Amino acid sequence: REDGFVVFPRAISSDVVNTLQQRLEDVLRGKYDRGSPPDKTPALIVDSKKSGRRKLGPLGYDGKTTKYSRVLQIINIHKCDNEFQRLATQEAIGEMVARLSGWEHGARLAQDQVWAKPPGSPPLVFHRDSPYFMFTPDDVVTVWIALDDMDEELGPLEYVRGSHKWGDGRVGSSSSFFQSDSRNLLYSAAAREGIEDAESCLEIISLAGLSAGGLSIHHGKTWHGSGKNASNDRPRRGLGLHFVPAEVKFIKEDAKKSKLWRKYVAEEDTDDDSPTINVPDDDFPLVWTPQLEEQDC
Repeated sequence: REDGFVVFPRAISSDVVNTLQQRLEDVLRGKYDRGSPPDKTPALIVDSKKSGRRKLGPLGYDGKTTKYSRVLQIINIHKCDNEFQRLATQEAIGEMVARLSGWEHGARLAQDQVWAKPPGSPPLVFHRDSPYFMFTPDDVVTVWIALDDMDEELGPLEYVRGSHKWGDGRVGSSSSFFQSDSRNLLYSAAAREGIEDAESCLEIISLAGLSAGGLSIHHGKTWHGSGKNASNDRPRRGLGLHFVPAEVKFIKEDAKKSKLWRKYVAEEDTDDDSPTINVPDDDFPLVWTPQLEEQDC
């Protein structure tokens, strides 16, 4: 709780990681075994059927073009794929999050995100997760799972130690995830906290050395980002699972302003006096509650 994050080096088996890597390639090509697409996906990768044409590698990279060198984002891959759904709703993960966070009523999956960086793709700007979730209570905890062995060349996840204790000012939005200066927003936030010479004073912890299948858990207000994938031929893939307390409700006025959340607030729901509305269990599944634990006993 002092750092704002914790790391578990070996959490997911290599067999599961290998399966997820392959399923990610299928999803990027529009192959969904749950019958529905994710909430957001990049342009689908199309493998050439011409004889003699080299097959595209992981994330569509062919080793000689920049066409697939952009960062790929998938939101809610668990809605389209059974393997990702099994991992995202695993009780053991939900219980760990709830107990670490002190959530008495349990944990609910709010969203998952795949961030996949082909060789040459740019850095991800430092940001916080909490401002993008329009719930009350406003707690958010993210589990980040490495799907590749992380080293400095790949642009591993980086945390700013203790930054979850900073003020609540909202800085950074989805439109600013790929700025040329990936730390500009971070340094601005540090300055507002009265931290002088942030470039030398902040303690930035890299997850370089984390093996595929390792994971970290971070507070929704912990500042984090990652560098570019500077490798010539290796993908950098990670899965983020965003959890919230089991009892959360949408804040209507905030949710209406979000492209992702507004569909859950119908016009008729905005006419009553209540400022909040329940979240649907189908799209925001309860992953662990004390009641589930009692049923298992």
